[in-house]
Amino acid sequence: MKRRTFLKKSSLAAAAIYSDMYVRTWQGPVFYEKRPSPTPQQAQWQDMELGMFFHFDIPVYKPGWNWRTWKDLPAPDTYNPKKLDTDQWMEAARSIGAQYAVFVAKHCSGFLQWQSDLYAHGVRQSSWRNGEGDVVRDFIDSCRKYHIKPGLYASVNANSFLEVDIPGLVNRGQGGDPEKQAGYAKICEQMLTELWSRYGDLFEIWFDGGALPPEEGGPDLVPIYKKYQPQAVVFQGPAASIRWIGNENGVAPYPCWATVPHKHDYNGPGDPNGLFWLPAECDVPVRDHDWFWKPGREHRLYSLERLVDIYYRSVGRNCNLLLNANPDPDGLIPEPDFKRYIEFGKEIRRRFSKPIAETRGSGGSVALEMKKPEVVDHVVIMEDITKGERVREYCIEGLVGPEKWQMLAKGQSIGHKRIQRFHPAEVSKVRLTVLSSDGTPLIRDLKVFSAG
Repeated sequence: MKRRTFLKKSSLAAAAIYSDMYVRTWQGPVFYEKRPSPTPQQAQWQDMELGMFFHFDIPVYKPGWNWRTWKDLPAPDTYNPKKLDTDQWMEAARSIGAQYAVFVAKHCSGFLQWQSDLYAHGVRQSSWRNGEGDVVRDFIDSCRKYHIKPGLYASVNANSFLEVDIPGLVNRGQGGDPEKQAGYAKICEQMLTELWSRYGDLFEIWFDGGALPPEEGGPDLVPIYKKYQPQAVVFQGPAASIRWIGNENGVAPYPCWATVPHKHDYNGPGDPNGLFWLPAECDVPVRDHDWFWKPGREHRLYSLERLVDIYYRSVGRNCNLLLNANPDPDGLIPEPDFKRYIEFGKEIRRRFSKPIAETRGSGGSVALEMKKPEVVDHVVIMEDITKGERVREYCIEGLVGPEKWQMLAKGQSIGHKRIQRFHPAEVSKVRLTVLSSDGTPLIRDLKVFSAG
């Protein structure tokens, strides 16, 4: 975002001056010019809308083990996904309509699920596939085969094998040993060099809880990122370009904006006057609070109704949804979960694949006329976010008679996408009226549905 400083004028101390080309917003003693807008990578990521998370790690072979015990780690030989089928994983992702996928390559256990000599705790030390297995490679290959964009998660702030805990300090999170801390930072740098340099372009890089900065003993990751994966979007951590919404329920508050007041560790609903473009991702396990597979937990599988509600409150509130999958010890998506993914994808397509009518436009009012009166109960609105988020308040009305307009819905933020449900009404025309905006509203899409 380009900035220009203007002289302070006392008469404008609390004002914001809008035009179609830029916004100059009072921020203390400085005027910031130009509304924030996404990079091409951020805009592409927001268009993906749905992703699938894959949590699979050695603890699935030792149910009940807690990595923070710092002892009794599952031995590498216990790791044996004898039926591992990452193509099946992609079938699950495709069934919900996911456009990208993120695999947990290294979680808090410290177990390395790719070929690495960093330390002796990974697939290389396992008898699985004679020590030559590489789940990251399998995952990436399947993503490419199914035309799903790949992403990788690798935490640097916790590692049970190396006795590191949040925020990335040795000695179980207590620190106090500069030499040991520097050694751990080098391990993290090499780990991410391996993951980011061996498997081609990544779509998303996922940090869980961020990373300790180099000046505090953490790894220097930004140069590695810039060298190997400069086009990837980054969830939290250094060089963050997308943010966590702040919960693991998969839902965003409303209104929810892509702009934020600051980028460091920001989790929340955003700010319409924010200075930085940092869209939100909503992550959620498909089994209530279970990120990894556990035996006998099928009853925790979210209902179809719950998943649809999550979709409305994530994708429908200007966010992306990252829905988790938890492969079992065989390395497969459990059958009950797979069936629920299929049901969820079918229901979303049933509701939103066939609009009754659609249009686009600009200005304070955009009208959508049906060929004949139709019963509608949903509206989907999208802004052209490449020019920033401009709408601040709007209403949706339906023409229910020759001259009678009926209020159907109203709201504040739209951004990439806003989905709203309302009581069914038979209308011949739908009208979006922007009540407040920052510059000329640019509506990329306005659709109406009868989704039931």
